[in-house]
Amino acid sequence: MLTVRGKAVGMRSDTNTDTGTGTAPGGSEPLALELLVHGVGGTTPQAMLNDPRITRVSGDDTAGIYRRTEDADAERRPAAYRGKPVPDAYSWCNLTSGDGSRALWLLLLPFMVANLAHWMRPPSNSAGLRRTYEMLLRLVSLSLTVLLVAGACEVAMDLVAWQCAGVPVCASSKSWLGFLPAGEPGLRLVIGAVVPVGLTGLLWWLSRRTWYAYESQKPLPTGAPEPRQVDPASPLALPGFWYGRRLVARLRAAHTAAGLLTVAAALLVPPLRRDTQAAVGWTLAGAVIAVALVTVAVAAVAGRSESHIDEVIDHLPSRLLYIGSQAVLVASAAYAGWHRTGWHSSGRLPAAAAFGGLTLLQGVLLLGLAVTAWLMCAPEKGTALRGLGGPAVALLACALAGVLTGGVAQRVADWLDKGATPGMQGSPIAGPPVLLSWQASIIPVLIVVVALVAAVEARRLWRVTRDLTPEIEADYPGEPHDSARTRQIARARAMAGLTDRTPLLVGVIAAMSFVLGAATLAGAWVSDAVPGQATLTWPWICHPLAESAQAVGSWLVGAGVVALVTLGRRAYRDAGARRTIGILWDVGTFWPRAAHPFAPPCYAERAVPDLTWRMTTWTETYAGRIILSGHSQGSVLAAAAAWQLDPRTRGRVALLTYGSPLHRLYGRWFPVYFGREALDSLHDDLHAWRNLWRRTDPIGGPVGVRDVDREPLLDPAAYGRDVDHPLPTPLLAHSDYQVDPAFAAERTMLLVRLPIQDSAGMSSG
Repeated sequence: MLTVRGKAVGMRSDTNTDTGTGTAPGGSEPLALELLVHGVGGTTPQAMLNDPRITRVSGDDTAGIYRRTEDADAERRPAAYRGKPVPDAYSWCNLTSGDGSRALWLLLLPFMVANLAHWMRPPSNSAGLRRTYEMLLRLVSLSLTVLLVAGACEVAMDLVAWQCAGVPVCASSKSWLGFLPAGEPGLRLVIGAVVPVGLTGLLWWLSRRTWYAYESQKPLPTGAPEPRQVDPASPLALPGFWYGRRLVARLRAAHTAAGLLTVAAALLVPPLRRDTQAAVGWTLAGAVIAVALVTVAVAAVAGRSESHIDEVIDHLPSRLLYIGSQAVLVASAAYAGWHRTGWHSSGRLPAAAAFGGLTLLQGVLLLGLAVTAWLMCAPEKGTALRGLGGPAVALLACALAGVLTGGVAQRVADWLDKGATPGMQGSPIAGPPVLLSWQASIIPVLIVVVALVAAVEARRLWRVTRDLTPEIEADYPGEPHDSARTRQIARARAMAGLTDRTPLLVGVIAAMSFVLGAATLAGAWVSDAVPGQATLTWPWICHPLAESAQAVGSWLVGAGVVALVTLGRRAYRDAGARRTIGILWDVGTFWPRAAHPFAPPCYAERAVPDLTWRMTTWTETYAGRIILSGHSQGSVLAAAAAWQLDPRTRGRVALLTYGSPLHRLYGRWFPVYFGREALDSLHDDLHAWRNLWRRTDPIGGPVGVRDVDREPLLDPAAYGRDVDHPLPTPLLAHSDYQVDPAFAAERTMLLVRLPIQDSAGMSSG
């Protein structure tokens, strides 16, 4: 038995060897371990260990600990490893990019982006402001689910079942629409509702399936709260941070209910507008509103329990939401499908007007989110967008969802109208809601703005590259300098610096999206016509521009959706493309699902417990020392795991990071969790920590903590050819840190600084 944080838990050896003491004969020093954690991109254990012969000593095909075959029994012969650590490779790439079906997660991109915004809140001493920020973001996320399901309703129920199937000119050219009864618009709506209901069910199933695989991985057992857990510098140190099982279950029920209620509303509105005396319909409408209010309340008050491992699941509220929303949906379908004499469909589905109200609601919520973030305590220097990064990213999530929804609607409408422009003269169908056409028309404007910003940044990049020439020559004294080689190195350093300019681009896109989105909403409501037909002040100037913007924008959003689906199909078949998409998820799905339950799952809820269990059980069994070695995103996982360790284990662990985005990316965008105070606290808690970085690295950088950052590694290692480098030396940028001699030197120094402890935990040096 092993005592972990005050509790006794069963344990067996992680290796395929007999459990031993890990102490060499004669009382020599115990075994040391180097636990390697790779970054993004699906690095293989063979590449991490630099050996094709490997053995998995713990874990499964999804994530596991690997060793070189010759080191598999290292615990039985520690004397053979005196003065050097045994390398263990933790491979977690299959958590994000191992399955081809995960390429379909591209369609869940807006949900993932909204979930990121939850963790970007600025630091604040006000619990009320923190709760308000999180509540508003959960409501924004709920609106994204409604928008996605409403988009499916627009395509299946409005464009296909209501418009095309109700117009003989359109229906006659589509033989596959023959099963829809032409004289029964209500029944056609019910049949069309199968698509959005099926989409909601698919999202529920994916969320529930991944919930069992990811959120159900328990962290280390906890005993009595430790002093460091009362008010930690970073919430990542809280024992329940990586166990969000209860919250995801509650949010999943709320979002599923919201999707079903959206379909129920789309079924109710058309017959209600026709029936003069519809007591049943209005009763159902009242039931939809009542269940919707309960759904909003459940989503708004949901919160995470991070101070302890919360294993309680709210089954009763979830079941009530499921039963209530399904009952209302079935009743609404029966009401809509009832035969009504003389009822014919014309124009757009009346429920399509809800897109304008939904867009307005999102704008109000985003404004409230921005004001709340502004009222929070002033963020530390260097925080992205002065603490407004969360609202900006949430706005981008809404914009992405709007583009996906509008793109699918525009593409389906173009396909149904046989080449005419939907909504324009000559088209057999009215087309998608006016607002979607207005939103498409701003895409070209937004692209022009982004192009201007890119041009300004390109000009700045050229100037920075030119100004770096003296610095490059000073870094390589005594070398016969070559202008082409100097320019190559300077350009690499300048390009790496573009990462620090990302907040500017995000801020510009978010601000322009909000302004243009407000303009399109106003234009659609005032004119009630597509941009090419709207009455404008200067028609001889604006009409051609508006028509061109609408045509180009509609094509762009439709092409964007097609490209996204094509990329997903290619990734399903091509392992290389799947790894590329996996990089996106490696960065975007590090955080738990706290705002949107339909976002791709958080792999860290499996990876962090894996690392903490491995380090705790191994040090307790063998009284050894560990160098936790993390590259790129692996350094973020390593830091998160170090925060979760108890003081006894942490005293036997040293941290080595390289190419690390801990401060450069995570500290700026997630200041509460990786800000200056949090990283300083991690340094104080650890026995030793060193960080390696290069000026040419576009991702990694210094962590800014005292006595942690080494001087930047020279890249390239040699300017020209010499005795040690007879061939041209490449620029390594973000890769191959371990080939630099500084890596081995720092690892050795960390091992020396770690005290040797006996099995009782007493330090011997």
